[in-house]
Amino acid sequence: MLEKDPFYTDEELSDYFDVSIQTIRLDRLTLGIPELRERVKKIAESNVVKVKTLLGKEIVGELIDLEIGNFGISILETSKEMLYSKTDIVKGHYIFGQAESLAMAVVDAPVVLLGVANIKTITPIKSEERLIAKAEVVKRRDKKHYVHVKIFNKKQEQVFRGKFIFDELEDGEA
Repeated sequence: MLEKDPFYTDEELSDYFDVSIQTIRLDRLTLGIPELRERVKKIAESNVVKVKTLLGKEIVGELIDLEIGNFGISILETSKEMLYSKTDIVKGHYIFGQAESLAMAVVDAPVVLLGVANIKTITPIKSEERLIAKAEVVKRRDKKHYVHVKIFNKKQEQVFRGKFIFDELEDGEA
């Protein structure tokens, strides 16, 4: 299962196989399979080197898959530090940051500037939620790059969508 989809948690595997989490962890250890965070980190590190527009640390979340000029996928694990204290909802700039930085990462240009963003948060996002962002370059016209991003929670429910237009700049314009 982890060869097909390395993003399963120990808890999800435990439920699927109807065994304890300890059994899953022991089996993973015996097979030499690292925990989820290490698997994700390894995949992310191999994809960050492909990005033309950003440095790896500037991407919000972990970059999981990337085909420059076409699509990309990132994962963001939300935490209590990301919440508004009164509502226990994740602050919007984290969600926007994940979407925008992934969209910039898929653009096939060394220097881009966000020109237009049309975004919608569909449902509130709480702490300890795993967010999966999927970006797709839908059109390129002259020096404009059109990118759509959808973010899903771990139940595969869409929680955010964004449509971005990036303007490609010459190196001297930046």
